[in-house]
Amino acid sequence: MAKTIAAIRSGTEPLGKLPEAAFHKWLEEPLRCAKCDVTYNLVADWDWASSRWFEEESRGPIRMLKKAIQSGHAVGHRVTHLETSGVVVRSVTATPNP
Repeated sequence: MAKTIAAIRSGTEPLGKLPEAAFHKWLEEPLRCAKCDVTYNLVADWDWASSRWFEEESRGPIRMLKKAIQSGHAVGHRVTHLETSGVVVRSVTATPNP
């Protein structure tokens, strides 16, 4: 089963549901844009993030999030919530209130 990692831009609130779990773990090392000072905090399922295989299993999804953050620099980092389970990076946008 694929696990989801979300990247939330620092200073903003998550726009969508966080990864499925009873508890979430905010990872200690944020992702930074190499071209400016924007950072994104990472959140994952607590059990997965605390497992012994997390570093190896999360390498691919984190690499994809880094690429999405780099490409977001061109549009001023308008997307504040990104998530991936290792196949596609999905940008989460706010749903309008009726």
